[in-house]
Amino acid sequence: MTDFNAMQNALVNCDKDKLVGLVNDALTDNIPAVDILNQGLIAGMDIVGDKMENGDMFIPEVLMAAQAMGECVTILKPLLGDDEAAQGSNVIIGTVKGDLHDIGKNLVSMMMESAGMTVHNLGVDIKPEDFVAQIKEKNAQIVCLSALLTTTMPMMKQTIDAIVEAGLRDQVKVMVGGAPVTQAFADEIGADGFAPDAGSAARFAKTLVA
Repeated sequence: MTDFNAMQNALVNCDKDKLVGLVNDALTDNIPAVDILNQGLIAGMDIVGDKMENGDMFIPEVLMAAQAMGECVTILKPLLGDDEAAQGSNVIIGTVKGDLHDIGKNLVSMMMESAGMTVHNLGVDIKPEDFVAQIKEKNAQIVCLSALLTTTMPMMKQTIDAIVEAGLRDQVKVMVGGAPVTQAFADEIGADGFAPDAGSAARFAKTLVA
């Protein structure tokens, strides 16, 4: 009998070697890869997200946990169907034009991938028209805009305006985040929501596509 709690604990404890061993043992026991993904890994990262939100885990530990999960997902991916691997959620994430900060954005990207979403990380200094082009190309359901500078926050609104002008606003949910960003600002510029940290961002994204 596979102990999914042991997988979750290994993930929360950032014990990559133990986690990989448990995943391989489960596969040897003919446990379906999708069950390992959902009940072991994604459930474990949900706990990591909660702990980060509550201040019980910090960014270096969350990154270690996400990297451990990533190694296990690499093992599972060849055994998962396309639908099981992607879970139907295409996310585009990027730091808006004029802003070169990416640590927080990359952490959000890793947490969303750990939640079973397909994430296209565009990088930093992304123009509004490039977000629009990627929405079309990737058929995205969620767009995440990041800014760490108050001077680049207006570019979030310009990006949303460009999405509206392209006729794509009904197709995508828009999330915004970054140190100076607030829920009030998100409401003001017409975003669908704001998340203060990576764990809550991944959780909120799942509610947007539920």
